[in-house]
Amino acid sequence: MRFDQIQQREHMVERQLARRGIRDPAVMRAMRSVPRERFVPAELAEFAYDDTPLPIAANQTISQPYIVALMANALELDPGDKVLEIGTGSGYAAAVLAELVHEVFTIQRQITLCTLARERVH
Repeated sequence: MRFDQIQQREHMVERQLARRGIRDPAVMRAMRSVPRERFVPAELAEFAYDDTPLPIAANQTISQPYIVALMANALELDPGDKVLEIGTGSGYAAAVLAELVHEVFTIQRQITLCTLARERVH
């Protein structure tokens, strides 16, 4: 992992999340620990921590980091919880949720996205 990506991730957490009211320490830790650059196409990795959704396969997008954090924060999850996610997409949100709960089940109907997400999450 490149040092500048770690810095970018920390900058994203402070500027995009903390300043917008994300306060749950577990959500903040999860967002700091999941490398978003692994969930976007390689040619877009330099934009992984921008405050924007990015295109992924199958004409879909990966949600902007703030939206992933906002949803996770709103769920008020406990470590022993199980989560069902509909629409795996890139797998990024599932990876963040997996940092917060005991189990995450995620469903994706598009085989291309399913395959890519499986590879990225593992």
